[in-house]
Amino acid sequence: MHLQKLDSTTRAALLQELFNTDKSNIGVSYLRLSMGASDLDEQVFSYNDLPQGQTDVNMTRFSLATDRLYLIPVLKQILAINPQIKLMASPWSPPVWMKTNQNSVGGSLLPQYYDAYALYFVRYVEEMKKEGIIIDAVTIQNEPLHPGNNPSLLMQAAEQAQFIKQSLGPAFRRSSINTKIIIYDHNADRPDYPITILQDNDARQYVDGSAFHLYGGQIDALSAVHNAHPDKHLYFTEQWVGAPGNLKGDLVWHVKNLIVGATRNWARTVLEWNLAADRQLNPHTPGGCTQCLGALTIDGNHVVSPRNPAYYVIAHAAKFVRPNSVRIGSNLVSRLSNVAFKRQEDGKKVLIVVNENDSGTLTFQIRWEGQVFSTSLRGGSVGTYVW
Repeated sequence: MHLQKLDSTTRAALLQELFNTDKSNIGVSYLRLSMGASDLDEQVFSYNDLPQGQTDVNMTRFSLATDRLYLIPVLKQILAINPQIKLMASPWSPPVWMKTNQNSVGGSLLPQYYDAYALYFVRYVEEMKKEGIIIDAVTIQNEPLHPGNNPSLLMQAAEQAQFIKQSLGPAFRRSSINTKIIIYDHNADRPDYPITILQDNDARQYVDGSAFHLYGGQIDALSAVHNAHPDKHLYFTEQWVGAPGNLKGDLVWHVKNLIVGATRNWARTVLEWNLAADRQLNPHTPGGCTQCLGALTIDGNHVVSPRNPAYYVIAHAAKFVRPNSVRIGSNLVSRLSNVAFKRQEDGKKVLIVVNENDSGTLTFQIRWEGQVFSTSLRGGSVGTYVW
């Protein structure tokens, strides 16, 4: 909404800054969208909202109309800059007529609507494709164990497995949809949730991998899931920065735990939440997040500088660690959390280092095949090194 309301010149410049890789642009290469409303939309909506008492199991009234106001126009402009950008979509809630409580907050998906909800996913992928927008992956449900948000849904692991094997997986297969199905999409304190689903052979055949947030648990829980099911992928898909933000503290925590921590524990993506809000931290639904600081603050037609912490967290990696890069080994050093990659396109190596020491400068050496480079980082700062 904020991006689309900018004038065309300001918006074009900002999208170049975010999604191009040249000059001082930061090269964001992966985005997560909400299927229907997230709690950071102005109001709750789905793609099949009906008067109370009505149902539409054949999706004859399915419509992307709300997404056509802001989201689809902005995505088309982003795709013009980077046609290869990967898009993930996550629902916060099914249409309320499919739910046990007929409400956008909480409740569960009624089993009698599993097939209808699978068709809802199919229609979403197909209708977005008609707009020239390819959905690379879907998660089944954002934060399935947090039914207090607006919108939200409670979905236990057994229910998610049943929905996948009974309805969603077969529906994607029948429609020749290659969009990846990704499970869980919640905190690292419950690795048993995705492991439970992946132990169900009828469900796991349709599953590409598992997604995690880090509002609970430790990041190394991702490795527990990898070790149990090494053939399945892992994704880190959401972490907020709470307003008003503290660049020094936020940068260290997010780079240490996510840019370094998630990728050292097999994550193929690191996504922050979310891209933009205004000075009042709007929009959000009634009951949605009131303290979510966007990577950007957009004040009318003005994009506030400096940018917010999440912007710099992502920029340290996105511009340099391009898609298809592979993580390579780097030794663990006290107070200097780090992760290294080899880029596919040019074979260059990229090392990201964070000085966790709050105040003191740390001097260190980077050694590669007999060559040594000496450098230092001030306390609380991050360096990206490319050779």
